[in-house]
Amino acid sequence: MAEDRFAQIRPYHDDEVRGVLDRLLANRELVAAVTRLRFPRCAGPCGFVLRPLAALYLRRQLAGVDDVASFQAVVEKYMRSMIEDSTTDFTVSGLEHLDPARPCLFIGNHRDIVLDPAFVNYALYTGGRETVRIAIGDNLLTRDYVADLMRLNKSFVVRRSAKGPRQMLAALQELSGYIAHSVLEERASVWIAQREGRAKDGWDRTDPAIVKMLALVKPRSLSLAAHVIALNIVPVSISYEWDPCDVLKARELHARATQGKYTKEDNEDVASIAESIVRPKGAVHVSFGEPLADEFADPEEVAAEVDRQVLALYRIHDSNLAAYRRLRHGLPEGFGDGSTLVAADAELDARLEAVAPEHRPYLLAMYANPLINRAELDTARRA
Repeated sequence: MAEDRFAQIRPYHDDEVRGVLDRLLANRELVAAVTRLRFPRCAGPCGFVLRPLAALYLRRQLAGVDDVASFQAVVEKYMRSMIEDSTTDFTVSGLEHLDPARPCLFIGNHRDIVLDPAFVNYALYTGGRETVRIAIGDNLLTRDYVADLMRLNKSFVVRRSAKGPRQMLAALQELSGYIAHSVLEERASVWIAQREGRAKDGWDRTDPAIVKMLALVKPRSLSLAAHVIALNIVPVSISYEWDPCDVLKARELHARATQGKYTKEDNEDVASIAESIVRPKGAVHVSFGEPLADEFADPEEVAAEVDRQVLALYRIHDSNLAAYRRLRHGLPEGFGDGSTLVAADAELDARLEAVAPEHRPYLLAMYANPLINRAELDTARRA
């Protein structure tokens, strides 16, 4: 048997699925988390009664699941239910222009820990395409059951906790190698974020370090442009009308601006995941771009092209228009006069009222920034 050199970071294989699921079904922490999600109002005082029901529900849902495809079929049902309960619309564009027979390395903007790749996967799944392998930082895998669930759903681990130059380089080489192995050898599509961490302020920009990481395993005989084309890099832009974690993000942005740092509470990321699943998101749009095919001279040029497509493809919502108008006292050319923003203004008022006064400018800016970026891009096009 060939050496499984990516065993510690790769998603689970089909023959591992049933064993992992049986381990999860015995995990009290997971059962408690499912209880809180399904019965948010009663899980506290009635948890001792509801947890056995949640465990039974899980066992029934996962009965007969013995490979990745059947597990993702269960996930699809949860996604469909979440979309019905917490969004007003879910739309997709651009997928029809991509060759279904050719795997892609999708590089997307990053607003939500779990939902970004989940919505991309749902768009692919319902469009009859293969789902992606998802890059997820080990800083989010603070609980064993979370790591198991992610790896069952085709996620692979990015070792952000590596310390020291040698360990960090080894982790980056492993990551680069696994992405190339997935796309070029196993013919599997991959999704990664355009930067480490979410763009909590709504300012979507690709970190050239991501491109440098991808090139770590590039053959010396191959140019950067040829490697980019071989990986079939496709930008993806996802936009939420209403960010389910906007209040939490505004608090963090204020802390970083006033104190220079923000210290997360224990399990804060897991709590953010739960918030993002259940809270209203309004309309959500996923837009797939075109494969990168230019003669890029350096990682900065690759990052700039990803940025151009992400910003151009971003679906501007009424929430962005309403926030921009408050900050700039008007709207940019081509975006109307704001006369249709009554509902968006009311929702924005409600969200601003829900946060401390000192956090409000940050919440307002995170909604306005996508339109600021789009307006600058449109101006540059016309110049």
